[in-house]
Amino acid sequence: MFGYIKIFKSELLVREYEAYKSVYCGLCKAMGKEYSFLSRLTLSYDCTFYAMFLMSLKRSCNGFESGRCRFNPFKKCSYCKCESDALSKAAAVSVILSYYKVVDDINDSGFLKRTALKIVKPFFSRWRKKAAKRYPEIDKLAEKMLSSQLNAEKSPGCSLDMAADPTAEFLASLLELEGSGDDARIYRQIGYGLGRFIYLADAADDYIKDVKSNSFNPFKQYKDNLKEVMNNNLSSSLAMTYDAYNLLDLVDFKGIIDNVILKGLPTVQSEIIEKFEVEYEKSL
Repeated sequence: MFGYIKIFKSELLVREYEAYKSVYCGLCKAMGKEYSFLSRLTLSYDCTFYAMFLMSLKRSCNGFESGRCRFNPFKKCSYCKCESDALSKAAAVSVILSYYKVVDDINDSGFLKRTALKIVKPFFSRWRKKAAKRYPEIDKLAEKMLSSQLNAEKSPGCSLDMAADPTAEFLASLLELEGSGDDARIYRQIGYGLGRFIYLADAADDYIKDVKSNSFNPFKQYKDNLKEVMNNNLSSSLAMTYDAYNLLDLVDFKGIIDNVILKGLPTVQSEIIEKFEVEYEKSL
């Protein structure tokens, strides 16, 4: 994923922030244990949120334990103790998506970057194969997302909805796996809204860069009121997410998840729009 699902730190209680860091460090520990030390470099806020959300649904966090940081042995960390496979699933999602991101970047990059990516690709491939063996359904969803994304971007007149759908559908299907009946439908709607937000946030964030490099960006089709188009589509994605999330009755990590959805994501949106305004004015 892209690292846009963030907390709004100043609004979190101290104990909530410590719990969030414990999940982050717990995921980092799981990735190192299940894949390799270097796989921890793919760790993201998005997958931390995913792990926390799964633990909240299954009430599988069994407290916290202290230990040495796997990256910095001189630093002490708190690790979340998880009774489910939430951390393992999040670790698998992280390495699988990182592999497909490398594949996609190889196709889109210039000679030097493409050569560098080909050198590191075997590491990502090895991690992905291991993750896919354990969670084949997640790998299939990620592979489908990449294929659908390439097809959408090559389609004449690709709309915002067409462009955002593969990422949205991936996250919708990923969360849908965690439930059945009405619960599955709620999880799916949350995932679709979040996925749509993530894709469009990344597109808005990269707009000026994509224009300069003549790369695909779904917002290029809009010549007027571009800021409003970006803002409105990001807001509608958040509204979709919140409407479904509001149907859940979470207990564990609720304060943190509320913070992400009600404070963190809107703040990310504001920062992206402000950045776009500055860069757009400079480009004129």
